[in-house]
Amino acid sequence: MYLHKTRGSTGTTIRARSARLFSRAQHIFPGGVTRTTVEKDPVPIYVAAGEGCRVVDVDGNRLLDLNNNFTTLIHGHAFAPVAEAVAKALRTGTCFANPTEHEIALAELLIGRIPAMEQVRFVNSGTEAVMFALKAARAFTGRTRIARFEGAYHGAYDWAEAGQNGTIRAENSGRRLARPGYRGAPLSVARNVLVLDFNDIGSLERDLVPHASEVAAILIDPMPSRAGLLRPMPDFIDALTNIAHEHGILLVADEVLNLRQGYHGASPLYGLAPDIITAGKIIGGGFPIGAVGGSAEIMAVFDDDGAPPRVPQGGTFSANPVSMIAGKIAMEMMTPEMFAELDRLGERLRNRLTRAVQKRDAPFSICGAASLFRIHPKWTTPQRYCSTRMDAKETECMRAMSRSFLKEGILLPFGAAACLSTPMTEADVDEIADVFDAFLEGYSRQGGEDIK
Repeated sequence: MYLHKTRGSTGTTIRARSARLFSRAQHIFPGGVTRTTVEKDPVPIYVAAGEGCRVVDVDGNRLLDLNNNFTTLIHGHAFAPVAEAVAKALRTGTCFANPTEHEIALAELLIGRIPAMEQVRFVNSGTEAVMFALKAARAFTGRTRIARFEGAYHGAYDWAEAGQNGTIRAENSGRRLARPGYRGAPLSVARNVLVLDFNDIGSLERDLVPHASEVAAILIDPMPSRAGLLRPMPDFIDALTNIAHEHGILLVADEVLNLRQGYHGASPLYGLAPDIITAGKIIGGGFPIGAVGGSAEIMAVFDDDGAPPRVPQGGTFSANPVSMIAGKIAMEMMTPEMFAELDRLGERLRNRLTRAVQKRDAPFSICGAASLFRIHPKWTTPQRYCSTRMDAKETECMRAMSRSFLKEGILLPFGAAACLSTPMTEADVDEIADVFDAFLEGYSRQGGEDIK
């Protein structure tokens, strides 16, 4: 039986059913789970239901959710307007080979908000959106190579994940190559992906400019979440934009996650004007979705009117009416005022977390924007990916922090972006900050040593 001890109590939180389910799952799933990102410490917490900003696990424990399915659920769980509309839609059919009016409605909403979108195509995931964005860039420019930033996550497409974990040295030439995303991935991909350092103008000039005439696209997350929620420096964005324009390289902004930063997305907040933009997560209202958009000139590569398209793009469930209906309602509810309220709560939380660190003079820093935040076990807020890497002691410290939050009924993602949702209140934000302060008190009391 898996027993979870509660801080300051002689009682325990029992997660026996989660343990039993995981035991069953290990016989039928590799590693016992169906996606690598599921946290196991020591077993996954199986969820039975969600409502608002909280989930209830299969053992009846109620938890404040700062994961929200990896930042997808901006309105939290079981959002009533979406649930009611989807329940009604299910009775009329879930998917068709033919288009529906619902895809037009969601597309019009997105195009009306996102400056980079004149036209859009829907797919089923963020991975697909990035994949087709890179294909579109190649077809439009006639070039093959891709540039991307170390540490950023862009899905599971070979060309998008090469270099995510840095570089390797070629055996013969010693040349710096993108580290393949998995064993057996073709080295031909690694040879055609340039790995750049985020917020490093020198890297642009050193690693990109000499090969610029061969590069179709620079793939960038405006605030790389997996890499630590790094805030882009204005002079870096300016240099990146100038180099791209000078050499005819398309800028592809991956806002699958960071679209939640504002009514118009993240790029305008940081002076980035992408040629192609990808979206996902919040635009599906809790259902699978992805989108790739750009100018009509670039998006014409998908046009199949009278001739084979330069980039064929299909998908059995692309633009299915359930995702379209849910997405439109969820996005309609995200008014400028609603974004502003989430921004206010996010700023309140980050300020309170920062004050707790300063009060304890603890080796932690807080970063993020809008409804996103992340806690780093570093004295200084990282500006580059290399500064976010944790050693063994820092890793265990962050694991202890996640456990400490869990003891108090809060799901804090380990080593990933945490996020707020619209059902949250100041009381919820203050609860998060109080739990962090209590963790730091214990950390300081033990002389900064790992808390078990």
